[in-house]
Amino acid sequence: MTADRKPPRVIGLPGAVLLNLNGVVGAGIFALPALLYAGAGSYAPLAIFAFAALVAADLSIVAKISTKFNQSGGPQLYIEQAFGRFAGFLAGWCILGANLAARAANFHVMVSYLAAIFPIFDQPVIRMATILALIVLFTLLAISGTRRSIGALWVGTALKIGPILLLCVVGLAVNGLPGEFAPPQFSEIEATALLLAYAFSGGAVSSISAGETRNAQRTVLWSMYINIAIIAALYTLVQLAFVAIAPDAANVDRPLASAADTVFGPWGGVMIALAAIFSIGSGQLTYFVAMPRLIYAMGRRGLLPAKCASLSRFETPWFAISVYGLVAAALAISGTFQTLANMLVAAESLVSLGVFATFIAMWRRSTGGIAKELGFGWGVITVIAGAFTLWMMAQLPLNAALPTLGMLLVGGAVFLIAHRNGRDIEAVEVRPA
Repeated sequence: MTADRKPPRVIGLPGAVLLNLNGVVGAGIFALPALLYAGAGSYAPLAIFAFAALVAADLSIVAKISTKFNQSGGPQLYIEQAFGRFAGFLAGWCILGANLAARAANFHVMVSYLAAIFPIFDQPVIRMATILALIVLFTLLAISGTRRSIGALWVGTALKIGPILLLCVVGLAVNGLPGEFAPPQFSEIEATALLLAYAFSGGAVSSISAGETRNAQRTVLWSMYINIAIIAALYTLVQLAFVAIAPDAANVDRPLASAADTVFGPWGGVMIALAAIFSIGSGQLTYFVAMPRLIYAMGRRGLLPAKCASLSRFETPWFAISVYGLVAAALAISGTFQTLANMLVAAESLVSLGVFATFIAMWRRSTGGIAKELGFGWGVITVIAGAFTLWMMAQLPLNAALPTLGMLLVGGAVFLIAHRNGRDIEAVEVRPA
């Protein structure tokens, strides 16, 4: 490994949007319509757009910060620049921990969808063997090249979005737009808001792989805005089609599959189940592509051992990808991810708070000349984003506080050990206005 060797910048705007899209749309879209209708009634499409605006304000903070950097790392990099190496390490520790726990959980969900079609996958030994095989597959695919991984994401995205769009188009063509008015259940507003907040989460994945993105300072920003518009339109279309089709209310746990059964007959449910498998799979691959770049970036900046910055002959961070796959496998097989769930949601929220604090610090210091680019409108956006971030923090269960503190203390100990074996290959670079 040479210090000046870096992965090529092969991710363009379409690829960056694709990463963000698959970071958001996973298994949740297949259960979302019934839950939204139960809480918001006919106001669900309006609720979707209202939350899209809130999330856009929150993402605007990340997007604006991203214009000052073209290295990989995303929120971890930003926090490190603003508050130092220790804070940056803890941010990376929290991001990776939360993400790996989610990957382990989603592999179990993915195999559960497979078992719904092919019951043999429900057998414990076959379930675990399948999970391990999938992790090996995604690890090898991610190592084999960024272009190849992005190409696979295009295929997976088409196979998950295609059936959903087909259901929506045929369902609306046959049934028309919803005509009945169903008022929202006001007692469910907070639960509905939280549901939507999580349904829109994950839209800043492209910032983590900025070091492999062409014209990163512009591409990452626009990929976030384009993605939030696509997600809002997709969720609204799915919601309208679900209400128009009016599937059997007894199948609230599988609303899109039930809607497909109503429109297409028995094979419709199978079509949606397959779409769900590809949806989860493409989401998993997205993070196998993006998250190891965080490990790689921390290795280059001396926060992790220099081995983490090793590149393969395919110009991918093979060691970081392998470590990511091994930890995901350990969590999935051991079931530890279930214990970590609440704690890691809290840790992820702390990172969001850290990014907001980073934006304020950069504005006050005019880091990279950013203060000259921020006017009254950004003051409004900052207030909205700050309120949204604090509201999300307030939703966290109190029983997550102590375990989260414990995880941060463990992270601090790991930092003291890890950075001793690190070697600064590059420093954080801030791009001027």
